[in-house]
Amino acid sequence: MDVFSALNVYGSIALVIMMVFYMFENRSPIYTLLFGLMCITTSVYGFLAGTWPFGVIELAWFVVAVRKYLRIRNGDRVAVNAG
Repeated sequence: MDVFSALNVYGSIALVIMMVFYMFENRSPIYTLLFGLMCITTSVYGFLAGTWPFGVIELAWFVVAVRKYLRIRNGDRVAVNAG
């Protein structure tokens, strides 16, 4: 198994970008939406890599993040990360 396969590089880059957006969620609601969109990319990685539980969990995080973004956009108060 090649550690530097295209799929592993894709997954690693997607995960790093996703975590950066998560880290910046407190700065702007757009980062919450971007985090959710990156969850889709990591979900795709999970399914392509054959780790479907990871893919399903990332899809769930996508739904959570988009719902949070919509609540923020509509002016509802939500708990903010302490990070």
